[in-house]
Amino acid sequence: MATILVVDDELGIRGLLSEILSDEGHTVELAENAAAARAARERLRPDLILLDIWMPDVDGITLLKEWSGAGLLTMPVIMMSGHGTIDTAVEATKHGAIAFLEKPITLQKLLRAVEQALARNAPRPPAPPPMPSWARGTDTVFAAPMPALAPLSSHVGLSAHSGPAPEQLFHLDRPLREARDAFEKSYFEFHLAKENGSMTRVAEKTGLERTHLYRKLKQLGVDISRNKRTA
Repeated sequence: MATILVVDDELGIRGLLSEILSDEGHTVELAENAAAARAARERLRPDLILLDIWMPDVDGITLLKEWSGAGLLTMPVIMMSGHGTIDTAVEATKHGAIAFLEKPITLQKLLRAVEQALARNAPRPPAPPPMPSWARGTDTVFAAPMPALAPLSSHVGLSAHSGPAPEQLFHLDRPLREARDAFEKSYFEFHLAKENGSMTRVAEKTGLERTHLYRKLKQLGVDISRNKRTA
């Protein structure tokens, strides 16, 4: 909840607004004139100020200009008046007020204005991290991870640099069929190396019939004999 400063020379208005805002869970500080408002603003650094326009010593517009000129409007300000005009509202907005409430202030309008002002002044979440290169444009490279494995040497008796790596890079700036074929070729070469060139085990791993698997490898240009020699 927020700390709200209510500045109004009428005791009844201050009491009513304090009661309503306190019931909403806010901490409310009251000031009956500009001098008290200055002191409260400096002491509390409130999250929101409700500022009456017509006050006996210094009017609200003058006080708003003073804060604005000194760079002290670090919080939203909502102006209030029972005798306001369009010109008054425009002037208040020009000097930093974000809303204008006409008296008598209804409960619904008050709570809506306070909610909107506090939401506007709420800290913004941190910016999301930069989008990965593969999502920003067409001339990109896509990293397609294979199943998580221990180093190839522990699986197939090869050195860690032999055979295809568990992760391959694929350029996406190409027709879909070419990109898909490149992925499938690397996928089958990986499993052939992992299974020591065993077509039976590769068929089981990939869920394909052996006949279909042979046709697929031939279509993709996978050198079966090379994988068997490597194994």
